[in-house]
Amino acid sequence: MQKLLPRLLSNPPKHSFSYFFSHCFSKTTYDPPFSPISKPPKPKPKPPDLTPNRNPTPIKSSLPFDFRHSYSETDPTLEPIGFREPKRFSPFGPGRLDREWTGTSAPVRDQLDSCLVEEESILVLGDPLTEEEIEELVEKHRHSDCARQTNLGKNGVTHNMLDDIHNHWKSAEAVRIKCLGVPTLDMDNVCFQLEEKSGGKIIYRHINILILYWGRNYDPQNRPVIPLMLWKPYPPIYPKLVKNIADGLTFEETKEMRNRGLHSPALMKLMRNGVYVNVVARVREAFETEEVIRLDCIHVGKSDCKRIDVKLRDLAPCVPILFKDEQIILWRGKRDQERNSDISDANEKSSGT
Repeated sequence: MQKLLPRLLSNPPKHSFSYFFSHCFSKTTYDPPFSPISKPPKPKPKPPDLTPNRNPTPIKSSLPFDFRHSYSETDPTLEPIGFREPKRFSPFGPGRLDREWTGTSAPVRDQLDSCLVEEESILVLGDPLTEEEIEELVEKHRHSDCARQTNLGKNGVTHNMLDDIHNHWKSAEAVRIKCLGVPTLDMDNVCFQLEEKSGGKIIYRHINILILYWGRNYDPQNRPVIPLMLWKPYPPIYPKLVKNIADGLTFEETKEMRNRGLHSPALMKLMRNGVYVNVVARVREAFETEEVIRLDCIHVGKSDCKRIDVKLRDLAPCVPILFKDEQIILWRGKRDQERNSDISDANEKSSGT
């Protein structure tokens, strides 16, 4: 018996250890002494109610002009021939504005007296700034590292840009505006729209950089209510820009003019989002010696090319006769015949007298 005990102790049965571990650790979790007491789980917060208010109160604005997506790049006198979306889809959102969307604008309901509006704007501007005050403001805001800056792109003076300007005026009396793209063809119109729609005053203009001053009597607490556009509306359909046969020419003459323009050297090469301040002057100067000119817009884009065409047609003035492969062909029109007719009429009047 004594001989069997050491053998059993030296070689214990393997199944006894496996049985012990399987019953101790598999069925019960290991809980060491002095373990922290588990706290009850916190209740999960309820998710916020994201359902929009079905009956929002419409916003009323006292601004005395019609709301448009772009004030400098659209002509209110030109009527579209069609729309790409129904007029009931207002970009201000359903029921958020007390004005009706017509497809291109949200006109004013109550027409205000223009004299009263002009008097209010003069009161806000106050006395004109002195030269020392203008120099101080210009030196503070004209540099590229100015924090109070807003950019003006191909859409021009947009409706939501007015809200950005008034937000800058909360903490600064002037805002720097950097203009790029198609609107720089007509900087006079950009300056006019900025002053009229915001109520400020342009105190500095250098190429494509503007500084807009808020006025001596401007109160940021009493700023006008500007409802924001929630999305960019689809542009309406306007009449065709380039006609098959130019006005005043036959089909053969139009075809000849187009071929001459395509084979002529390019007057200028325009880049995308560039500064086109001197383009109109260059086109007018070229029309003094040339009848047809070509503009190379290979890197501009199709939509911007059409906008450039429309601007030059009204500013040069000229007749766009071809738009192909991002090449703009412009014809100056029958100016010589008009001049000759005016000279002949003047001669007849002088001979009659």
